[in-house]
Amino acid sequence: MKDDIIAHLQDARQLEKLYRGDKTGFKREFGELYSQLKGNAIADFWNERLNYESDEINWGSGKELIFVIIAAFIAGLIAKIPAIFSVNEEFFYPRNIGFIVFPALMTYFAWKNNLAIAKIALIAAFSLIGLVFINVAFPDVKETDTMVLSCIHLVLFLWALLGFTFVEGKINSVDKRLDYLKYNGDLIVITALILISGGIMSGLTVNLFQVIGLDIVPFYSKYVVVFGLAAVPLVGTYLTQTNPQLVGKVSPVIARIFSPLVLVMLVIYLVAMFFSGKDPYTDREFLLIFNALLVGVMAIIFFSVAESSKTTKSKAEIWVLLLLSAVTIVVNSIALSAILFRISEWGITPNRAAVLGGNMLILINLLLVTAKLFKVVSKKADLGEVGKTISSFLPIYTLWTVIVTFLFPFIFGFK
Repeated sequence: MKDDIIAHLQDARQLEKLYRGDKTGFKREFGELYSQLKGNAIADFWNERLNYESDEINWGSGKELIFVIIAAFIAGLIAKIPAIFSVNEEFFYPRNIGFIVFPALMTYFAWKNNLAIAKIALIAAFSLIGLVFINVAFPDVKETDTMVLSCIHLVLFLWALLGFTFVEGKINSVDKRLDYLKYNGDLIVITALILISGGIMSGLTVNLFQVIGLDIVPFYSKYVVVFGLAAVPLVGTYLTQTNPQLVGKVSPVIARIFSPLVLVMLVIYLVAMFFSGKDPYTDREFLLIFNALLVGVMAIIFFSVAESSKTTKSKAEIWVLLLLSAVTIVVNSIALSAILFRISEWGITPNRAAVLGGNMLILINLLLVTAKLFKVVSKKADLGEVGKTISSFLPIYTLWTVIVTFLFPFIFGFK
């Protein structure tokens, strides 16, 4: 695209066509070119157009705001189904927690992106299949390994459906997949801020009413807190989409701060683990924590690359990502060997099979990402290639969530 931008720099119509064809790619490539084009009137105009940020908060259109309020209210009603219809909470929440949040988010992006009816029907059909399966296939309140795995991976399956809605069904678009990862990073940041603010407001509200002799805790926790928590992801999404500048600069800073800190923590942790005598081979709880650590570090790497793929990155920051990926490979290898050891000693179980498959996929993805980062350091590739490697693996993760959610119960006899 860089060659096309330079070739058509004086052709306003063609530049606009390039931009509309791939807005994210155009912005990234133009940003890298601008230092060479600075001073050219058209280039300066496009730079302002692509990077202008308003200091005012944009509340979107009236229709969008009403839509968000109604969708948030419906999400709250879904969360209150056990109380409204006397449904067993132990049955409802583990199976349906994802359906409180994701349908509202899918509906928001389907409406915002003006998604085709056929694609909306496809998303609705897959969501309905998940809803029926998780509530009918496991009718007993008693927990089983396959039920817990299906409940966990169903949330990931719904997350993948949300991604399909976000990218407007254009699953082959690398930039849109990276935008989806970036959206998730921004949503985590804004959600944390909303929850902190909401926690402070709740504390003040409850205490103010207690001062005048009114105990509103039961009502507040049953209704305000439940409806508020159900609405937070949708409200956070609405704010990030209408005001990208709110966290657009915060997320990259967080990624830059935490990437080296996590790298140092991981190295120290591995050394401490060696001397502590603890190991994931015989200690099941330690293995679970070890895998949780692995997933968390992977998320930091993915979000860091997603954020940095839109901007320039210093050589030191790329080295940090490379070293972090390399150390994470060591962590993954230890976890994988521990799982294989436990399988060889005590046989295959649903949990071991699920963790084994997930760790193998993560290891392959990490190896590919590390190889690309090494090429970036060697100046044989740009950071965009790392983003492509990450985004190309998202459909494979989705396929694995489908297998664990819908097939594992039958493979292991719903045990």
